[in-house]
Amino acid sequence: MYYLYILKSNKDGDHYIGITFDLQRRLRYHNGGQVRSTKGRIPFKMIYSEKFDSRIEARAREVYL
Repeated sequence: MYYLYILKSNKDGDHYIGITFDLQRRLRYHNGGQVRSTKGRIPFKMIYSEKFDSRIEARAREVYL
């Protein structure tokens, strides 16, 4: 299973959209400063997620949003 997720930065209020197969691990990576594109905006909270059967479906939804 793959997930599309939306994070909201508590620092600046901006949103980040991504896909993963492990939501909790990915949120820990973002909040741990291990993701280059978001490390300057931590901490984050997850505000939305959707489940998909394939990475292709999740990616298509990410592009749509």
